[in-house]
Amino acid sequence: MSANQFARAASAAKPLSRSLAAGATRTGLCAAGRQSFTTSVVRRTVAGKGHSPRIASAWSFSGVLGVATAAGMFGWGVSELRHRGFPGTVLLDSVFPEPRYANLREMELALAEIRDEFGSEDIISTDPDDLHAHGYSEWSSSNPEGLPVAVAYPRSTEQVSTIARICYKHRIPIIPYSGGSSLEGNFSAPYGGISVDFAYMDKIIKFNKDDMDVVVQPSIGWQDLNEQLSKQGSGLFFPIDPGPSAKIGGMIGTNCSGTNAVKYGTMKDWVINLTVVLADGTVIKTRRRPRKSSAGYNLNGLFVGSEGTLGLVTEATLKLAVVPEEFSVAVVTFPSIRDAASAAAEVMQTGIPVAAMEIMDEVQMKVVNMGGATSPRVWKELPTLFFKFSGTKAGVKDNINQVQKITKWNKGGNFEFAKDAREQKLLWSARKESLWSMLALRKEGEEVWSTDVAVPFSRLADIIEISKKEMDDLGLFASILGHVGDGNFHESIIYDRRNKTESDKVEVCVKNMVKRALEMEGTCTGEHSIGWGKKESLLWEVGPDTLGVMRAIKAALDPHWIMNPGKIFDRRA
Repeated sequence: MSANQFARAASAAKPLSRSLAAGATRTGLCAAGRQSFTTSVVRRTVAGKGHSPRIASAWSFSGVLGVATAAGMFGWGVSELRHRGFPGTVLLDSVFPEPRYANLREMELALAEIRDEFGSEDIISTDPDDLHAHGYSEWSSSNPEGLPVAVAYPRSTEQVSTIARICYKHRIPIIPYSGGSSLEGNFSAPYGGISVDFAYMDKIIKFNKDDMDVVVQPSIGWQDLNEQLSKQGSGLFFPIDPGPSAKIGGMIGTNCSGTNAVKYGTMKDWVINLTVVLADGTVIKTRRRPRKSSAGYNLNGLFVGSEGTLGLVTEATLKLAVVPEEFSVAVVTFPSIRDAASAAAEVMQTGIPVAAMEIMDEVQMKVVNMGGATSPRVWKELPTLFFKFSGTKAGVKDNINQVQKITKWNKGGNFEFAKDAREQKLLWSARKESLWSMLALRKEGEEVWSTDVAVPFSRLADIIEISKKEMDDLGLFASILGHVGDGNFHESIIYDRRNKTESDKVEVCVKNMVKRALEMEGTCTGEHSIGWGKKESLLWEVGPDTLGVMRAIKAALDPHWIMNPGKIFDRRA
């Protein structure tokens, strides 16, 4: 593809946009689109990693679609130029030698084909606000330039299979979307394509109480699932508890964890089997329903954590746990973050079965107070450990006594216990509201960069202390918090994206944290996954040979490289 050919392809966005606009007008996709295609307000993201919308301007519907499709074409053009011997071209800090994707005419044909297959007016949306919501995240640390060309809203596995089959035929990128709460640009659309939103696939398909498992669709939230289980008086619950808005599909895609991970593990430990739509539309099941099986490859382990780069999960059979007899929640403060981290490590090394153990530094405690999310409660602005105990009454009492001795030995203050279920929720909400409290403090032009690493217990106090000192030395408004029970912690940094000096400091700080974790035999991400933002970090962690194995698996299952492209790694090093 010559430079002139590429220029002609990009300029062809206008006819496509007109055609798509006409198609959207014919089908009347949604209320916002019907009201006005030409006055919808969308935001463009500025070029560059980690940048949010700079201005809000009125764009025509066709203009938005033109930009979305041109972004995909540009990625293709860069690939072609480099493949044919041109010097490496840098786009958004990375080289993108991606395969050839659909041209504009093929995209137009594919959308028409999907509509014809379903005969439904609301299966496909090209509303500008919809495209923006599915290509940009205000809380993500990484927002590449680009929007999807359309958003599909399937209602069943069969419909997802049809969408995949058509996209495969026309080589159109497919990006899965459920809760939209990921932090590393996991659902961004740097090459355009179709965002597959599972919003209408949010049901419990089957609850097997006697077997302690449940079959669900990908867009049911973990909190909604537990609420429904509670209403049935089942005595069972799903224990993985990340952010409040997380959905099961995204939790599977990122192998997330949450505050209960120290006792219950991560998402991979609770998946029995999956229904997966592959790139070409083929539907597979990874296993049958027993809790254990040694039949063949562990395909659950392959798809859990793959971020939709290998297939789209449309159903999941999940294990459930028995609701414990007794709960207790307590907080304890420390004079320094090292004291708190040392206490946490000792609790784990002693083998005390706490249900959850979280850390928040004095900055984060101040943020919670300022944000008012737990008002009228005002917290001591000191490094704090949050504990959750569960089990039998006798077991909980014994665990509390042991933990109190350890925290006292590490200069901890007195335990403050919740008196009832309402207070338990209030105490724990300080930890759960931490990111939202940080986001609430942003001023115009500011962002929150939130990212995580994990290290072995013995190095936890070291890395937290060093990382916090670096943030302070750089003059950043930043906090440390995390799931210290499994060696996982997060940095959350508020910064002004318009200030290059400040942005550079943040990037240096985050990269240093990752490198520090790897030097301590840790990982670049404990639960946020790789997404768009940590591809370089993954290479540092596993090396080119291991990454080559991952690419080979990807190429085998997705030869056209259409499944969530640009995430985890690029096609070539």
